[in-house]
Amino acid sequence: MENMPQEFWRWKEYNWHAPDIAWRNAKIITAGVDVGSVSTQAVVMVDGKLFAYANRRTGSSSPDSARRAMDCALEETDLALDKIHYVVGTGYGRVNVPFAHKTMTEIACHARGANFLYGASVRTVLDMGGQDCKAIKIDAQGKVVNFLMNDKCAAGTGRGLEVIADLLQVPIEEMGELSLRVEKEPEPVSSTCVVFAKSEALGLLRKGWKKNDVLAAYSRAMAHRVAALLKRIGIEKEFVITGGIAKNSGIVTRLEKELGIVARKPDFDTQIAGAVGAALIAKKMKDER
Repeated sequence: MENMPQEFWRWKEYNWHAPDIAWRNAKIITAGVDVGSVSTQAVVMVDGKLFAYANRRTGSSSPDSARRAMDCALEETDLALDKIHYVVGTGYGRVNVPFAHKTMTEIACHARGANFLYGASVRTVLDMGGQDCKAIKIDAQGKVVNFLMNDKCAAGTGRGLEVIADLLQVPIEEMGELSLRVEKEPEPVSSTCVVFAKSEALGLLRKGWKKNDVLAAYSRAMAHRVAALLKRIGIEKEFVITGGIAKNSGIVTRLEKELGIVARKPDFDTQIAGAVGAALIAKKMKDER
């Protein structure tokens, strides 16, 4: 076991709960489960307030991933799954959440979740997921007005970052800060395909480039690709980023520079937006029954 190679792509899984919320006094308890291609989040809300959540790696089975995420969210509470009144599944594997009452698209859920996490003034949401990117325009109620999606390749997504992390042997949590530690901003690598980007990154390493410079070139390419998507939909200043890549300061900083707009900073984990939206939609569905 001591000789096992380090998995640089592996990010930390975790859970959280609000110990001051008494769920037994609640009128309605709802949950949202966002089964993505790379990560799965489960969120539990008590009377519309955030009570617990978990963020886990998605495994080979969507139903198992959903169960593990929900178990993890409830782990440090005394709330049982059968006490939750309504559950909505969303994300890549939304139809495979075995305990969900309904399903909803991740676009609708991220819009509603961003509205809750950042406030009603938000009008543009960028969801940078594991295998795709979505630019979403929303109204004051968190409803989708318009959206664009780019899912042709993993080069501009979380999975692309994981590939580069392993290639460069840099922990994925450190990639953003390291990419900013460069003397001069390099030209971007290929942003059209993760295979080409990986090949180009290898070529730069063989030429003697430092890892920080390669990371900067890759981050710049990702930022440029996403900026183009946002410009197509028409970005407004009340702008937020959801998903795991929102935690990468190198990509966010370069994206903000290219757009000339600073993204709102979150108070909660950017990866739970979809599951939060699903839990809020679950409350609405239950109230209307």
